[in-house]
Amino acid sequence: MIKIICVGKIKEKFFTDAIKEYEKRLSKYTKLQIIEVPDVYYESPDVCMKKEAEYIQKYVAAKDYVITLEINGNTLSSIELSNKLDSIFQINSTIDFIIGGSHGLFDTMKNRSNYALSFSKLTFPHQMFRIMLLEQIYRSFKIINNESYHK
Repeated sequence: MIKIICVGKIKEKFFTDAIKEYEKRLSKYTKLQIIEVPDVYYESPDVCMKKEAEYIQKYVAAKDYVITLEINGNTLSSIELSNKLDSIFQINSTIDFIIGGSHGLFDTMKNRSNYALSFSKLTFPHQMFRIMLLEQIYRSFKIINNESYHK
């Protein structure tokens, strides 16, 4: 099972349509759960990140393998990501991908992480990034199963 735990809701129809398409594609390979926790807006970024972390932690089980999406995380090719997911699934039944809010992730979430992943040094809108993550997870399953997919 894959859980994508993310801060904020998607409101734009074109983003929700893309997410639904990848949910449908991924249903062939794994159970997928997308969990949205509220954005927190306070004066201090630390207060925001701490409260968001509290919301996120409610959905992270002790046995889950946690991959946090961090700008300073490790970068992988699509093949390397597929190999990583395949090896994790040999030991763990659930992988949680954590996408933080606009200020990033609080230290408690980074410390809980089993692996920090970065897609790029660039900054992406959270809505778009969620779709990019789903696409890469889908691509990983296609690679793991030796199925063709557009390169």
